[in-house]
Amino acid sequence: MKAHNLNLEATSVLVGAGVPAKWPAQATQISLPDHLADLAVEALIDEADLSPKPGLVDRRSNGAHRDMTLALMHASALALWPCLRSMAEAAQSLGTIGQPLRATLGQLGREGEAAMLATTHGVNTHRGAIWALGLLVAAKALAPQANATTLAARAGRIALIDDPAMSRQDSHGLQVRHRYGTGGAREQAQQGFPAVIGHGLPQLQRSRAAGASEPHARLDALLAIMAVLSDTCVLWRSGPAGLAAVQHGARAVLDEGGSASLAGRRQLRRLDQQLLHLNASPGGAADLLAACLFLDKAGSL
Repeated sequence: MKAHNLNLEATSVLVGAGVPAKWPAQATQISLPDHLADLAVEALIDEADLSPKPGLVDRRSNGAHRDMTLALMHASALALWPCLRSMAEAAQSLGTIGQPLRATLGQLGREGEAAMLATTHGVNTHRGAIWALGLLVAAKALAPQANATTLAARAGRIALIDDPAMSRQDSHGLQVRHRYGTGGAREQAQQGFPAVIGHGLPQLQRSRAAGASEPHARLDALLAIMAVLSDTCVLWRSGPAGLAAVQHGARAVLDEGGSASLAGRRQLRRLDQQLLHLNASPGGAADLLAACLFLDKAGSL
């Protein structure tokens, strides 16, 4: 399993120059906010690199996206490090769940989104991930010893607090929620990430226990999330027919033994082809996989 574990702020100049990032020789410890931001960005990069993901940007192709590339996903993830660090630092400083924390996280999230859009020239690569990982990073900063389930529940408590400054703009997600009555990323967070805690993480652990490689275990976790999530990204791009294809196709792969089995790989190829035909991209599930990978590491610290 590849580990990034970079203090990205300290090494950004080197990375930008194409030089492999390394820890400073004198650095023996890292602050909790720095470490949590590292883990969150690592989760985003690991999600982007994971292949073959049906309909999504990965190492093979741009999936169903014409405006995204793997390099753009990496650049977006790295651009979010300062935002995620600031969220963890704010939670650590405020020390409790309440309106001040929610308002601060909201403002930092909007600043992070602006940094993302500046980096991607307006392409929405990680808006949902900022929401999910920002809440989880804050929850971990508040309770460093908490396990994954507790962290997700605490993140849900933060998400339930209203942010008066939050934009009410007519986003794709809002349109989908009004049209189809699904809660999307906001509801997932407010409920304590049930698709991750109830499906993604258990599948990740089951696949590892069955001897699957780490990439196959992560693909299975993604499929377990896809199978249950009312993904607003899919609904926006391809409607209920696309969502049915995503959910049924993901279940079919898992029913055949998962991505590590020959029959499962056949089903995965069929699903990928179907999603490309439908122009369906399970971007919401991808964001939740990043949350799953973060919780897998942060929950066991």
